[in-house]
Amino acid sequence: MTLLVVDDLQTEFATRDGVLRAVQGVSFALARGQVLGLVGESGSGKSVTGFSILGLIDPPGRISGGSVRFDGQELVGQPENTLRCLRGKRIAMIFQDPMMTLNPVLSIETQMVETVLAHERVGRAVARERAIESLGRVGIAEPAARLPQYPHQFSGGMRQRVAIAIALLNRPDLVIADEPTTALDVTVQGQILYEMQKLVRESGSALIWITHDLAVIAGLADRVAVMYAGRIVEEGPVAAVLDAPRHPYTRGLLDSVPANNVAADGTQARRLRQIPGMTPSLLKLAPGCAFRERCDRADAACAQMPDLRAAGGRSVRCVHPLAEQIA
Repeated sequence: MTLLVVDDLQTEFATRDGVLRAVQGVSFALARGQVLGLVGESGSGKSVTGFSILGLIDPPGRISGGSVRFDGQELVGQPENTLRCLRGKRIAMIFQDPMMTLNPVLSIETQMVETVLAHERVGRAVARERAIESLGRVGIAEPAARLPQYPHQFSGGMRQRVAIAIALLNRPDLVIADEPTTALDVTVQGQILYEMQKLVRESGSALIWITHDLAVIAGLADRVAVMYAGRIVEEGPVAAVLDAPRHPYTRGLLDSVPANNVAADGTQARRLRQIPGMTPSLLKLAPGCAFRERCDRADAACAQMPDLRAAGGRSVRCVHPLAEQIA
């Protein structure tokens, strides 16, 4: 059953140098129990897409067009009170910086208990037990003893684990995770990914995992959407996209992963293949495909922006895709 439908989403920011179009016509659908990986370089618009879904775009930014429907309810244009009722209860977001979630002057117990009480009519003792359980699930040792402490008494990695525990407190229908394991070591990262997969499997929650780490997406996501310069350039089942990418940008991302650059015999590694050039400024995008200045397949036809064309459960926005031309 489809839970989230994003259709032609457009988000822009007014700056002194002009209008910065951070998200341009992004569309995708997400079913209950499904994990979507949203990947791309820094500045590709993936985080702004996540913020836009939750209505967390503040002036001078605004959602300038498109639709976000959650469980049949339109979110774009809804009053703040309506969105606030959804946030934390039915939709949760895990930020890259845990201090965007944690209040430095309140104890962890206060923040977690109040998060439960804000959305459910339960006693403080029940809310406290749920907080202890949630902290334990993300690997906080002796959670009952750590609960009365303050954010400054935790390391950066532990603060991120607390932020993740808060997001999972109310068993949300949709979790949007913005690179939440970047500050964590590999062991803890694996534990968090396991808990996320368990949440999706047991509760039917949907998950959008925003990252630049293709290795994480390979083991976590069902589908992947690759973003570049504010647009989705390729989308499809994760195995199909990572095994046989059709957009040159997706191919470039995969070639930049060290694990993908070991020779077939496993003994001699080849040089990493770097994507030439830099990500273009979203303030000064030329007409046509934004990737064409960095693409060795570009020609005059790329001066026109290609549509995101779909076939066989996959989509690609490219005039000259690496596989056969999509009809």
